Amino acid sequence: MLDSIEGPHDVKRLTIEELPRLAVEIRDLLVDACARFGGHLGPNLGVVELTIAIHRVFDSPRDPVIWDTGHQSYVHKILTGRAAGFQALKQEGGLSGYPSQAESEHDFVENSHASTALSYADGMAKAYKLRGEHDRTAVAVIGDGALTGGMAWEALNNIAANKDLPVVIVVNDNGRSYSPTIGGLASHLSSLRVNRRYEDMLEYVKEKLGNVPVLYDALHGFKKGVKDVLAPQVMFEDLGLKYVGPIDGHDEQAMEAALRQARDFRGPVIVHAVTQKGRGYTPAENHDEDQFHSPGAFDRATGVEKPKARIWTNVFSEELVRLGKEREDLVAITAAMLHPTGLNSFAEAFPERIHDVGIAEQHALTSAAGLALGGMHPVVAVYATFLNRAFDQLLMDVALHRLPVTVVLDRAGVTGDDGASHNGMWDLSILQVVPGLRVAVPRDGERVTELLREAVEVSNGPTVLRFPKGPVAESVEPVGKLGEMDLLRAPAGEPDVLLVGVGPMAQVCLDAAVLLDAQGIAATVVDPRWVKPLDEALVLAAGAHKLVAVVEDNGRVGAVGDAVARLLRDGDVDVPVRTFGIPQEFLDHAKRAAILGRIGLTGQDLARQITEAVAKRTSHAEPVRR
Repeated sequence: MLDSIEGPHDVKRLTIEELPRLAVEIRDLLVDACARFGGHLGPNLGVVELTIAIHRVFDSPRDPVIWDTGHQSYVHKILTGRAAGFQALKQEGGLSGYPSQAESEHDFVENSHASTALSYADGMAKAYKLRGEHDRTAVAVIGDGALTGGMAWEALNNIAANKDLPVVIVVNDNGRSYSPTIGGLASHLSSLRVNRRYEDMLEYVKEKLGNVPVLYDALHGFKKGVKDVLAPQVMFEDLGLKYVGPIDGHDEQAMEAALRQARDFRGPVIVHAVTQKGRGYTPAENHDEDQFHSPGAFDRATGVEKPKARIWTNVFSEELVRLGKEREDLVAITAAMLHPTGLNSFAEAFPERIHDVGIAEQHALTSAAGLALGGMHPVVAVYATFLNRAFDQLLMDVALHRLPVTVVLDRAGVTGDDGASHNGMWDLSILQVVPGLRVAVPRDGERVTELLREAVEVSNGPTVLRFPKGPVAESVEPVGKLGEMDLLRAPAGEPDVLLVGVGPMAQVCLDAAVLLDAQGIAATVVDPRWVKPLDEALVLAAGAHKLVAVVEDNGRVGAVGDAVARLLRDGDVDVPVRTFGIPQEFLDHAKRAAILGRIGLTGQDLARQITEAVAKRTSHAEPVRR
């Protein structure tokens, strides 16, 4: 059946009897694709019927469908003519794991940073209204986990104020984001799902009105009395938003009925769909940790993931537990990513010292500030790309007060598979402007443990530790010290080039140094360890070389390379500085190694570019012969 689906018009022409077969085929395709390549399997298994209903009721792309977050958009991709693309899901040149404007007119935003869909929908609906396009509806599908983000509630506040704004908000409520959804909202939705009095009322209304969901127009006739029966009272209606549900998100016909009612209201409506993450694939349904939220490649028959190498996150996780045993003031904070950031081990060892704040990075940082003010030392673990969202809190709530908060940035630099929005390529640039902040970048596992210990010892200001995604690098032992920097390679004769390798890029510098040596260019390699503030010993070391090259896994603008150049200028050292890093552009998805090769961050590329730079300077320095 999927072979005949080229777009939503093909979904609309199917009979009701054909829809269950379509759902089975979609689930088979999802499991096959994710078993080969990995991917966000669990969330998409849970939205199959919901997505079918959306595309049977609305007219995408005229009615835009915005996904929050975009990792639950696989079924949407299939129904908009991209089923064949799942043969290369998340592979270079293949289908993205998130919505992509480059892929389809049905994708409006790559929405992989949570809690933004409602704001997009609010603005789009207002634009259509101003343009006189009154037959268009903006549809936002938001997971219950994304509703823990403050930005979603800012949007709801504005949407509710416009009674004739055609926005349909589908709350995909599966009780989980990555892990079980945390907080008061989660408790509220959960109580609605399991409240017996609600179920009794649901059955009563179905009996009187037929096999339809509890809709706002039906409930309205019962006035306040019915709302008092429902415990707790529906908060969405209290905001002034019409509310539909809860509805079984796997009952396609019930979903269609609810969505049609919401569409025809021509104002803002919440449609509350209760779904099961991992639906239809037993290993996912029975996976307690995250219902196969985002597994790597796995065996389809058993659901067992293929063996993985030891990763950077494992090293951090183990060391934090050791530190927790030594220090009772150490607490940890996660923003709905307990397992992905490795804090689950700390949570098991010290359950009273772990705080999951939901998808709320801003709150995480300011709550950490409060913990520090109360005498604790918080460790906030987030993906590097999500630190962008909490920059103001780090600057004004933590750094301004010189508070001892340690931020650990997982998946820093090029992450690859998840696409442009997930590359952690901004932190070393934005963090440069924060007064009093100290930033450490380990090159290998031993340095993770070493620098984490140093970071949590800092008591007069915030610290940041960042490391990349993937297998942890093999240990590189120093051959000496330059100030507090690690000297990794010292040439026998007069040095020509000083290679400053930031974190994992130190190995790239060592690879390049060997190749440079074969060209007669002597290279010194240092690892700064702490890149903010930079070690003053770098000034003296640079003065003994003809060229300084800084290599970092971050955008080139305003990061460590620029900081080194500024340090040398301030020290009156007239040595040219070249920066090798990530171009200031949004990178297409591919494996990390492939991207690093494409942007020239390999030992061979580095050696070639430095050889050319040295040759150019040498030729310029030669006297003109007559």
